[in-house]
Amino acid sequence: MALQVRLLCDVRSLPADAAAVDLLARLQLAARRHGSELRLSGPSAALRELIGLFGLDAVLPGELERQPEQGEEPRGVQEERELDDPAL
Repeated sequence: MALQVRLLCDVRSLPADAAAVDLLARLQLAARRHGSELRLSGPSAALRELIGLFGLDAVLPGELERQPEQGEEPRGVQEERELDDPAL
């Protein structure tokens, strides 16, 4: 059984353009040919959107817990409460 290696690629400073998406797709292809997987760390919202427009969001997955961008509020777990909860 072959060991699959996950490569984490920091793309925070990568521009959101077609050349960047092409480069990432080629890197993912090369990684898969060698039994590995490329995961993106810190992609901007614009880069994620462009990857989605190219239909590559399943091929170029981001890290499981994305870091919030500058000025963006971190996403968290929403707490559920009952309507008659006195803490409201």
